[in-house]
Amino acid sequence: MFVPRDLWRRSLGLRAELRRLILRRGLASSAAAPPSLPPFDHQPRPYKGMPGEEILQKRKTFLGPSLFYYYQKPLNIVEGKMQYLYDENGKRYLDAFAGIVTVSCGHCHPDVVNAVVEQTKLLQHTTTIYLHHAIVEFAEALASKMPGNLKVVYFVNSGTEANELAMMMARLYTGNLSMIALRNAYHGGSSATIGLTALHTWKYPIPQGEIHHVMNPDPYRGTFGSDAVRYAKEVQDHINYGSPGNVAGFIAETFQGVGGAVELAPGYLKLVFDIVRKAGGVCIADEVQSGFGRTGSHYWGFETQGVIPDIVTMAKGIGNGLPLGAVVTTPEIAQVMSQKIQFNTFGGNPVCSAGGHAVLKVLDNEKRQTHCADVGSHLIERLKILQQKHEIIGDVRGRGLMLGVEFVTDRKEKTPAKAEAAILFEKLKDLGVLVGKGGIHGNVFRIKPPMCFTKEDADFLVDALDYAMAGM
Repeated sequence: MFVPRDLWRRSLGLRAELRRLILRRGLASSAAAPPSLPPFDHQPRPYKGMPGEEILQKRKTFLGPSLFYYYQKPLNIVEGKMQYLYDENGKRYLDAFAGIVTVSCGHCHPDVVNAVVEQTKLLQHTTTIYLHHAIVEFAEALASKMPGNLKVVYFVNSGTEANELAMMMARLYTGNLSMIALRNAYHGGSSATIGLTALHTWKYPIPQGEIHHVMNPDPYRGTFGSDAVRYAKEVQDHINYGSPGNVAGFIAETFQGVGGAVELAPGYLKLVFDIVRKAGGVCIADEVQSGFGRTGSHYWGFETQGVIPDIVTMAKGIGNGLPLGAVVTTPEIAQVMSQKIQFNTFGGNPVCSAGGHAVLKVLDNEKRQTHCADVGSHLIERLKILQQKHEIIGDVRGRGLMLGVEFVTDRKEKTPAKAEAAILFEKLKDLGVLVGKGGIHGNVFRIKPPMCFTKEDADFLVDALDYAMAGM
């Protein structure tokens, strides 16, 4: 094709100017100083333990090969204080993932530590075959946080155990077997809860049981966008065509965690709960990540949808790092468990109960739900401004301190930016920010820090992310 000489020269000139602009921008980005962590009054102890390289080798020798770690060179974290973590060299990091959304009050919060230590001095363990005040005090305090007739508490050791027990309750109470869960969900890694989970990266090829997955009401990637009515109709269609007409129950996270911080389409749970109950089933809310005020607007994630479940499961933030979980249900449903012996050796352990009760008090006394709403709104606003600046950010979602940032190479096609997200992940770590990764493609940053996270921390996180993206 013939190109006129003057047009060809102008084209060369434009390209040369573009190269100069890119070079100047690159130089400016590289010359700009990286953001600094907010001041924090804590001096970590000198670390004299095993170096990270040796720990990694021993992990490979003595621990299961399924264990994975973050970062090309994994961090050896040796100390934590509130929203910060320290590695073996004393470097401080802003923890924006909270031990996978587990540290609610803050690392080594003094009130929680004191409750655990004082109880440990007196009595570390008995089981529920004897009486102890800590378990009933904790159960009463937890039940007071629940709406409706959700008043009976079962203590377990993890979210997986809680969801497995909830599924058994649903089947026993209704006399039905079929369970309904959402695609993109994560509910645990045991042989039973793997069936509820719907991400192939977390599922082994073993029998899944009578569990069926319906369309995920994802406002960003879902087939029907935010149209809750159409997603709910698909649940009814499944009951009509894919079940005997009756189901045992339906389980959902209101804010999908491992799936990439996905908040369900508004109004979805109310529609589906009605459908499931008409089909003889019970409704289970998985609050393992979204409970205890983290969303800011509500204490429980399911409250954002205006519903009251029949069973609620919880773990992670309930213990601020203690191995603790719980199932809360109604007296009527709880009664079915008395048909046989239902027992958990460590469920309601005195130390865990004392620590869990202390967590509830801290969250109340320090008004952490209100704090999450305030800081979370500020962080979301800043992230959305950053989204306007960087095309790679496809979506900013969530509420409170339960947020997700999804990276794409094409906003229209929503093509997952898996490789780019991996690079940014490493860059953020080098800058002193630890975030989580989620979504089936690993292209979503999960920002779910301890609930003592401040606006100054939020600004540093956004500035670090901006700096990392500008240098790519």
